[in-house]
Order: sequence, then structure tokens, then C-alpha cells
Amino acid sequence: MYIKKILWAIALIGLVIFGIIAYYIYGAMFQPNTAFSNDTAHIYVQSNANYDDVRKQLEPLLDDINSFDALASQKKYTSNIKAGRFAISKGMNNNDIINSIRSKNLPIKISFNNQNSLADLAGRISTQIEADSVALHAAMTNAAFLRKNKFTEATALGMYLPNSYEFFWNTSAEGFRDKMLKEYNRFWTEARRIKAKKLKLTPNEVMTLASIVYEESKQKEEQPIVAGLYLNRLRIGMPLQADPTLKFAAYQLPKYKNTIIRRVLNIHMEIESPYNTYKNLGLPPGLIAMPDLSAINAVLDYERHKYLYMVADAKRIGYHKFAKTLAQHNANARSYHSYLSSQGINQ
Repeated sequence: MYIKKILWAIALIGLVIFGIIAYYIYGAMFQPNTAFSNDTAHIYVQSNANYDDVRKQLEPLLDDINSFDALASQKKYTSNIKAGRFAISKGMNNNDIINSIRSKNLPIKISFNNQNSLADLAGRISTQIEADSVALHAAMTNAAFLRKNKFTEATALGMYLPNSYEFFWNTSAEGFRDKMLKEYNRFWTEARRIKAKKLKLTPNEVMTLASIVYEESKQKEEQPIVAGLYLNRLRIGMPLQADPTLKFAAYQLPKYKNTIIRRVLNIHMEIESPYNTYKNLGLPPGLIAMPDLSAINAVLDYERHKYLYMVADAKRIGYHKFAKTLAQHNANARSYHSYLSSQGINQ
């Protein structure tokens, strides 16, 4: 009888202990464990992160980090960290949180436009994904990659079409570059390649001309006219004489660093550079900036006309006056230069 009582007591104690453990496990797994007021919080887990790194981000977001630690250890998350961007919803329990940060890497939208160089683009992208600007620039300028895909450092900027794209936050520098190459190849459809061939231009040359068109005019309705004018010059072997290329050439020189050229002068036309389209026939060796898609399409679908000359229109800022003859152009130019002088713009 005495032994039975002992056994019953042991059984009851065991049940109590089991109940306590079950309650603790239930609490650890299924009780809400968030401490933020917004609907959703995000954590960003780097590719080389360990559990302590993740824990530091989670601790201010959770009511009870210790219960999370216990379940994370039990579910072996502590030794199986996944990189990425993860969401935690208000009211989630530990089990839901672990499932989310272990298997639900969320994509993000990244965007870029009109970067002036690969270095600028690398800096812009590094603020949006895990890869840093140094790694991105190295990937973008990798000699073997450029050679394999028929780019040079001068034309490589044309591979990156300004738009919004979906990426995982932990995308590597090479992963970003390779996806942008796929987007570039998707853009260059057979129809667009046929248009370029009719212009006797390669896709790289189209992008180079588009960069000049874009720097010359930001007005979408005017860009096909500007493109047509430059194509007319190319056809007859006339120098492009594009002021934006002179500015680009100047900005490569120490003398013009951290300056803004508001007026192109004769001194700029004497700069020795393959980008000086007053001295050199044909297109420069590469892009002078990242063109909008509108400028690329403006080259491919240029306006057919007989204009050979243009100058900025003082009465319509941002637009140009076009001319078929040098005499008309000179009259337009005198009017514009008079306007610049009246505004005190001498350089």
C-alpha cells in the first residue's frame, strides 16, 4: 500500500513536471512573441552571419528572446542560418518566426537611372543589396566577363538598362551583374537588332549614340529628332560635334574636376580625347552616361528629316532649334550665344 502511494506520488509529480514542460514548450512555440507596434518588421541576414548576429537583430523585436533561443536550438536553426531579407509579422510566435527567417527570403525592388559611370552605378546598387560597391565595380569591370560578352569598359555601362528590378537582398555582385546581362539580352530582341543593323550600328554603338542623345535632350518628344540629326551626320561623314561629348572629355581632366561647364568654348574643342567629336569622326569609344530607354528607342526609331545642325533654344529651355543649312544654324547660334551672355554665362 505504501509503495503504491509512492508510485502514485511519483506519477503525479511526473505529470506535473510534464505539464510544466509541455506548457513551456507550448509557450515557446505558440505564444505570440513580438514586441513591436508596426504590422511588420524586417531583418537583414548577411551571407556570413552566425546566430549571434541574427539574435542581435531579433532581441529588440521580441518579448522573450530566451524562449526563442531555446526553440531555435531545438529546431537546429542556430547552426543553419540562411541569408536574406525576412519579415516578422506582429503577433507571430517563435515557431512562425523561425519558419519565416529560415525559408522565406523576400525579394526587394531595386531601381537605378542615369548613372554617369560604372562606379556611380556600383555605389547606387550597394545601398540596395548586400554586395558592396567595391565588389560590384570589380564584377562589372571583370575583363573576362566583358570580353566574353563583347563589351569593353567604355561600353559596359550600356548593359545596365535604367528601370526597376526584383532581386533578393543577399544577391552577390556577380549575381547582380549576370541578371542585368539577361535583362540586356531580353531587351535586345531580334526586332531591335534588325533596326540597329539597318542603321549600320551594333547594339553597343546604339547605346553610345543614345547616351549622347540623352545628354543633349531630356525631352522625349525631341529625342528622335536629335537622333535623326546625328545619324544624318554619320551618314555623310560629318563630325558629330556633340557638346555633351566635349563636356565628358573635359571632366576626365584634373582641370575640370568638381566644375560645371555651362557653356562650351573653343578651348574645350581643343581637348585631345577620343571623346572629342569635334576632332574625331564617328562615334566615341563608349557611353558618356546611362541613357533612358526613351533615348535608346529614339535612336532605333529616329525621325527622318534633313536637319544637320542644332542649338539650344533660349525661348524654350530644354529644347533646341534645328537647321538644314549652316547659314540658318549660325543665325540660331548667334541668338543663343547672345542669350547666354545676357545671363552672365561665360563658361
